[in-house]
Amino acid sequence: MSGRYLLGFDVGSSSVKASLVDADSGVCVASAFYPEKEAPIKAVKAGWAEQDPQMWWDNAKLSLRRVMADAGVSGDDVKAIGISYQMHGLVCVDKDLQVLRPSIIWCDSRAVPYGGKAFEELGQEKCLSHLLNSPGNFTAAKLAWVKNNEPEVFDKIYKIMLPGDYIAMRLSGVVNTTISGLSEGMFWDFRNKETAGFLLDYFGFDESLIADIVPTFSVQAEVSASVADELGLKAGTPISYRAGDQPNNALSLNVFNPGEIASTAGTSGVVYGVLGEVNYDPCSRVNTFAHVNYAKDLDRLGVLLCINGTGILNAWVRRNVAPEGISYADMNELAATVPIGSGGVTVIPFGNGAERVLENREIGCSIHGVNFNTHGKAHIIRAAQEGIVFSFCYGMEIMQQMGMNINKIHAGNANMFLSGIFRDTLAGVSGATIELYETDGSVGAAKGAGIGCGIYKDHDEAFATLRQLSVVRPDERRRGEYLEAYALWKENLHKLISE
Repeated sequence: MSGRYLLGFDVGSSSVKASLVDADSGVCVASAFYPEKEAPIKAVKAGWAEQDPQMWWDNAKLSLRRVMADAGVSGDDVKAIGISYQMHGLVCVDKDLQVLRPSIIWCDSRAVPYGGKAFEELGQEKCLSHLLNSPGNFTAAKLAWVKNNEPEVFDKIYKIMLPGDYIAMRLSGVVNTTISGLSEGMFWDFRNKETAGFLLDYFGFDESLIADIVPTFSVQAEVSASVADELGLKAGTPISYRAGDQPNNALSLNVFNPGEIASTAGTSGVVYGVLGEVNYDPCSRVNTFAHVNYAKDLDRLGVLLCINGTGILNAWVRRNVAPEGISYADMNELAATVPIGSGGVTVIPFGNGAERVLENREIGCSIHGVNFNTHGKAHIIRAAQEGIVFSFCYGMEIMQQMGMNINKIHAGNANMFLSGIFRDTLAGVSGATIELYETDGSVGAAKGAGIGCGIYKDHDEAFATLRQLSVVRPDERRRGEYLEAYALWKENLHKLISE
């Protein structure tokens, strides 16, 4: 099947997915992911999480072979490659580009003390005004852990990379990275628009460890002859886009402009908004990175809010509160039998660990306002969904305080967004229009590659065929009811926080 095709990889911690997109129609012609069961994460000690980068590469190759075979496409017809990847991981290689130790991935918490000490000793104002975040548990702090605990490994490091940089290196033999990638590792100084030298100096890192910087949308490298022979691709095929999974999810939903929001609501929930000026939350309750279209002369920042207690709360309610054997769709119907505000019942959804939006407090999940004579299962089911929405809106208020005017929320039609109550409540409280799309991270990465190699002139052309499934607008007649329920929820939350 000849034509022009774009290849996208999405390198997650559970699998690597590949998708092949017809560049002219914008249609995904084949997708595959490996492994089919969740990839292993090695935890040598409690709180540690490591993966072997070779495993990512092996799974990428398996996924690629499958999509090429399923689509019947020749390597000569693949015109560009894009990569999305799990954020914040650390990959260390020596001068021969050999991996020196397993990657310390995003959910590994061993580096927290190193980031915390840097935040304290460098000063909160210094870190936030330059990095827009605390050094926290990000890639720079992970590298500090290696330096202090594995000096024999640290001394051999030639370059450090993020997971997406590693896949690009395996395809091309070239090591480079992006400003967006550096920012997620705390290696980018937003005030001076350069590598964060003050943080490198503090940790004792030589700047030579940082890979060469290439634009997010550009011919960053080309597939090498040896890899082309092995994988059936064409030597010289450009690798022309890469981004972390959350910025890439926003790209996949065509979210590029200030005030636009990309949201997901699976086990945990993410609200990722684009800010058009350099700013930060003084309490560091959200994370701020360079968005995919950030440039030294164009401030486009991705402000990331993560709520741990999202779909996991809804699943808990299904197991422990809802009638046995009920489906999520049936739960939604049951919840719809009670009014907005759940008759005064509120659920605080923070039962899945410490929440950054609460300044890393762990307050647990709690139910308030239950009257044994008037409330039943339906009230708790609805209040749980409303509580999840209210936690999103609580974080979005922080974004608004940073200068973000939220008017539109883009989301994939999946998980909690399948619930009418969830959608209507989010639109009702935020006042934003919600647009639901059929989308996928690896497809987004493929289209990003199309922008980077010049097949598409801009993101509007790349995503012109993005399929919009539905639009949810705020019901202005019921807005007061939604805001009254949100105010009661916040009142209960603030009581818990102040205890």
